[in-house]
Amino acid sequence: MPAPQPCPCTPDTRYDQCCGPLHAGEPAPSAEQLMRSRYSAYVLGLDAYLLASWHPQTRPSRLALEPMRWLGLQVRRHASAGDTASVEFVARYKTGGKAHRLHECSRFRREGGRWYYLDGEFPDAPA
Repeated sequence: MPAPQPCPCTPDTRYDQCCGPLHAGEPAPSAEQLMRSRYSAYVLGLDAYLLASWHPQTRPSRLALEPMRWLGLQVRRHASAGDTASVEFVARYKTGGKAHRLHECSRFRREGGRWYYLDGEFPDAPA
């Protein structure tokens, strides 16, 4: 029997007990967990999941994922008020031999019992 795989969003947690069930169709219990599952989907190249978890109002028609190696995720803040929420995080990745940080404040909305990613702002982006 193969050893359980660590979850990309939280390496000390098993994938089958963290993001795996969400990638298989279970609704995320919180916006933070949806954001974590979306990070894991980027790591694993699950573009269908990324599109399905994106709110229809802001969802692109398709994704063109760039080849990159994701290095880690840090959730800085999560705030929820009814059916809306925000999650601030920093994701680290490497592409073209250079390391980068993606600092985003994401907005989420719950509809029909499911959380969806709406959009995000990038506090570190030049004005």
